[in-house]
Amino acid sequence: MLSPSALRRWSWTHKWSSLVCTVFMLLLCITGLPLIFHHEIGHLLGTEVETPAMPANTPRASLDKVLATAQALHPERLVQFASHAGDDDNVWFVTLTPTPAPTDDFRSVAVDARTGQVLAQPRFDEGFMYVMFKLHVDLFAGLPGKLFLGFMGLLLLVAIVTGVVLYAPFMRKLAFGEVRRDRSTRVKWLDLHNLLGIVTLMWAFVVGGTGMINTWADLLIKYWQYDQLSVLLKPYEGQPIVPAAGRGPLQQALVAAQAQAPGTKLSFIAFPGTAFSSPHHNTFFLRGNEPLTSRLLKPVLVDARTTQVTASPQLPWYLKALLVSQPLHFGDYGGMPMKILWALLDMATIVVLGSGLYLWLLKGLQTRSPSAQAAGSATDHLAGGALPTSGAARTTEGAA
Repeated sequence: MLSPSALRRWSWTHKWSSLVCTVFMLLLCITGLPLIFHHEIGHLLGTEVETPAMPANTPRASLDKVLATAQALHPERLVQFASHAGDDDNVWFVTLTPTPAPTDDFRSVAVDARTGQVLAQPRFDEGFMYVMFKLHVDLFAGLPGKLFLGFMGLLLLVAIVTGVVLYAPFMRKLAFGEVRRDRSTRVKWLDLHNLLGIVTLMWAFVVGGTGMINTWADLLIKYWQYDQLSVLLKPYEGQPIVPAAGRGPLQQALVAAQAQAPGTKLSFIAFPGTAFSSPHHNTFFLRGNEPLTSRLLKPVLVDARTTQVTASPQLPWYLKALLVSQPLHFGDYGGMPMKILWALLDMATIVVLGSGLYLWLLKGLQTRSPSAQAAGSATDHLAGGALPTSGAARTTEGAA
């Protein structure tokens, strides 16, 4: 059993960690809900690129032709990345930017991998899903926004852990998960809040933890480039970016990269001078064929001039953790059943967050009214009020 002083400390920590992050966690849950079904919503809105039906043995166009087709639409731009659609390798998405440096000024061209013909020029920087994504990822504030949301995720984890500790003393006079429907509205909401908090406990911890890890993505990649990639690229230090005219056939470079890691599929290509490559290399990021390994990437550095493989390093553990956490955060591992489960738990968590905020606001109103405060104190005592602080302090997951 917790001593009265320990109980007050746990209550204080739970209350303030919950209150500080609750509004932002509500925002993340609300914006995350449509992102779980982003592919399905894209199909409904007509924003997903559809490929025409062709025989399975239809030959594929050369990657050099694909890039030339995209480049012809934006001759003033450089090709920064080329990638396959997540669930359809018959589509190439070619990203073109004014310079190789990271930028939000990009154009995307979808090219049929079999015919080499343009399918669409989708815009990923506008529309409803773009707004939801940016609010969810960085609040339209770039890296500072990501790190801020990461800190809110840390507070969420603190609120969950402290809520679990406080659940036992609060419920010591009640059956597990009991909701007292014959009591006041506030007591019923408190019981429902605690019940849903326990039900969503593990999900909220996993999603909160993976979300926090995802906010570190930019920093982890920068560290990897500084710590490991820079050692591999030391022989090429100070060399200018290999111009497009001086590069070897890209299709030949792709074959060389895939030969380095048999049984893998291409995820994306970073071209010379971009954030994921060097001035002298085309870097091919390959992925496995199994549900788990399909999320893990293996970089293969191919000399842009000679099309010879120069390095194929293993990703460090922290980047593997990042890659595994990203799809787990949105429930992308188990197909539609897992997405539906993720959505239901997300909606339950919205109720937990909303009810925690409601209980705290209601407690504040009672505190300002002497008669209501007396009634509230009596209600708390009858409810088994183990915690003498505000209603939010008694929640099991005030910010789950």
